[in-house]
Amino acid sequence: MGSVGSGGQAVRLDAVRKVYGKGSAAVAALDGVSIAFGHGSFTAVMGPSGSGKSTFLHCAAGLDRPTSGSVTVAGQDLAELSENALTKLRRERIGFVFQAFNLLPTLTVRQNITLPLRFAGKRADRLRIAEVIARVGLTERAGHRPHQLSGGQQQRVAIARALAIRPAVLFADEPTGALDTRTAADVLGLLRESVTADGQTIVMVTHDPVAASYADRVVFLADGRIAGELMAPTVDAIAERMTHLGAFDDAPRRGLGGSASTGGVR
Repeated sequence: MGSVGSGGQAVRLDAVRKVYGKGSAAVAALDGVSIAFGHGSFTAVMGPSGSGKSTFLHCAAGLDRPTSGSVTVAGQDLAELSENALTKLRRERIGFVFQAFNLLPTLTVRQNITLPLRFAGKRADRLRIAEVIARVGLTERAGHRPHQLSGGQQQRVAIARALAIRPAVLFADEPTGALDTRTAADVLGLLRESVTADGQTIVMVTHDPVAASYADRVVFLADGRIAGELMAPTVDAIAERMTHLGAFDDAPRRGLGGSASTGGVR
């Protein structure tokens, strides 16, 4: 399910299942998810609490291995990679932005941004790093440390750090969850610009319809399955769809011995 851009696919999940626990206590957090994300696309992933959003992101980004099914990132089937090769792929081809900024307090803005390159054993291209710092509006703050920055500025550093490696895909997990409304809009505008101007691929998990409206497409999860999508989404359309999905909040999680829920929005 899911359309992709003409430039091909940056990420693809095929029949992905992720089961936690064993026997009668087993729960399928993801239950046969198939979806693709095209190069240069911006997708938001939404769903009620317990719908599988975090598990989806972890499996798609190679942070966790699915129980069955396959995940392909930048043309690589993650199941075929050793742990070392998977770590290398994450360092070199996958960017991450989280609600917690995860900056090292003793390093400057510039040093935090170049840290993944150093971990990968690569020399930082000074012009590229200066360009990325300028893109996020922190040229005058490049020598500052995180405690000298606002929350929005710290999240900009985290985005610049993710973009510096020129990732095949950038995964964002509630990237504006800790920010006020105006700062969140600035950060979302920055993500939108990286897609529009640079062709960056972004997959963003969020609970916020306003944040999701910056995306090209919103994919809805419910009870571990794809429950529909919206193209060119508006805040009102997203909120209306989420209201329908709210029925899943009180539904029992699917155990392996239980029947699949037949509800959901298509």
